[in-house]
Amino acid sequence: MPGIDGVLFDYGRTLVTFDYPTDDLLKVLRQFRPRIESALGVSAPEADALLHEVLLPMESFVSSTSEDEVEYMDVYRESWHNAGMRLPDGLLYEILDAEQGCWDRAVRVDPDAMPLLTWLGQGGIKRGICSNAPFPPQMMRRQVESNGIAAEVDAIVFSSEVGRRKPAPEMYRAALDAIASEPNRTLFVGDRLREDYEGPRALGMRAVVVMAHADETPPHDVATIQSLAEVRDLV
Repeated sequence: MPGIDGVLFDYGRTLVTFDYPTDDLLKVLRQFRPRIESALGVSAPEADALLHEVLLPMESFVSSTSEDEVEYMDVYRESWHNAGMRLPDGLLYEILDAEQGCWDRAVRVDPDAMPLLTWLGQGGIKRGICSNAPFPPQMMRRQVESNGIAAEVDAIVFSSEVGRRKPAPEMYRAALDAIASEPNRTLFVGDRLREDYEGPRALGMRAVVVMAHADETPPHDVATIQSLAEVRDLV
């Protein structure tokens, strides 16, 4: 696969993985519960109920197949409303920020990610992240800074900044512009068929599905690799 000037990576299940941080989230909810009760003026549900009635339903927005991104604070506020709690936006933002801190601590960088990103950079190949992530951009950028990935890429584009989700072409174009690479000289690496293979190829990019953390098996005619380390053989 000669003639590659840039490589775009998906983020979750590609460069990093997570385990759902249940215990950490429950701890955060317990810490905020007195302030929630004060804002409501009545007793608040226990932390376990808040987790199941407010936070877990939000997972549907993370995995949404819509090409239009949501305004996360709006749907976050609605999730609390649906659970019977109308909280001031300032408090909601603090809870969300602390909740996202749990995910910051839960992230695990793929063992091949940092060596690969460093190697690409040393070879003069631009490196970018192009990821569907509805969360406030400042929180996501804090995460990639805290886990070290931000220092090893040239650009980061999240769907929450673009207002569109992969496979919407606007997402890929924003990422291509960010690393100043043409589609036919760019490789896209991700874990999902529709968002990370079919979408990039429709814009003229080359693409490969990395199977290390993928939760779906693509058709046999789709280009796949088993680990990020194999990207070296494609550029």
